[in-house]
Amino acid sequence: MLPAPALLTEPDPSARVTPTGKSRPPWRDDLRRIPSVRNALTVASAWAQTIAVLALAVWLDNPFTWVAAFVLMARADAQLSILMHEAAHRLLFANRRVNDFIGRWFVGYPVFVPIDLYRRGHMGHHREEFGPNEPDVALYRAYPIPRDSMRRKMTRDLLGITGFKLMRAVLRGLRADGDYRREAWSIVAVQAVIFTGFAVAGYWYVYPVLWVLPHMTVWRAISRLRGIAEHGGMVRSDDRRNTTHTVRQHPLARFWMVPYNTGWHLAHHVDSGIPWRNLPALHDELCRAGYVQPELEYPSYLALWRKLASG
Repeated sequence: MLPAPALLTEPDPSARVTPTGKSRPPWRDDLRRIPSVRNALTVASAWAQTIAVLALAVWLDNPFTWVAAFVLMARADAQLSILMHEAAHRLLFANRRVNDFIGRWFVGYPVFVPIDLYRRGHMGHHREEFGPNEPDVALYRAYPIPRDSMRRKMTRDLLGITGFKLMRAVLRGLRADGDYRREAWSIVAVQAVIFTGFAVAGYWYVYPVLWVLPHMTVWRAISRLRGIAEHGGMVRSDDRRNTTHTVRQHPLARFWMVPYNTGWHLAHHVDSGIPWRNLPALHDELCRAGYVQPELEYPSYLALWRKLASG
């Protein structure tokens, strides 16, 4: 899965990036500027899209729209989870208190994520991918795997087995100590508010069918596919090109699985202090500078998944 050493070339010395791919000042200051107002509109838009999917399913009330809504609610999970990830990096709002408030109550807890605990582990992920403090290494270190093994993993995800285990961990947090208990109860409180909203509207059953089940099934499959596409089969290295894949971005993937520019994941790991809106600009500069060679990029997620399941 590792790139050929010949592809790990030094960037052009005249480029706006350093030998490790980080952006140089003063351009770096521009890239790191957080557009708080635009991000507020993005959060509002994500919720508006989510509510629209739910409302259309109830209004049209036919099998096709319910199935479509079930699938699209997994995309809603993707949107809120990526915004939660942005808040965990404190890149969603320039004001830290606002960032953490919105990150917890409007994008983290609604998708069952204890964001403060997530932030601690995720920072370990960025400090040293595949290192001793890497929280997600079990997800992607064993690749490539045989196709039948990939099929079993995806089946567990789609049947809700993986989701059930993760949900059970959140519920165990209700009896834990310290921050984990606080966040677990906060998640339960937010879920209670969401359920109450459905019940008051007269559609209590929408909560388990279109809020919880898509999260525990289709979203878990999407999350795995995205996670292994980011780091599957890579290794511990100071060169981020050995730790993180880069995949050419296509409209369908960006709509369905990697909204908000999260598909430019190598750029994010090269400089994790850059907000999501500016990741394509950094990626383009990495390509112009020669840090990212054309042969280094997978042409699509499908091509990468095939290699990850090549055994």
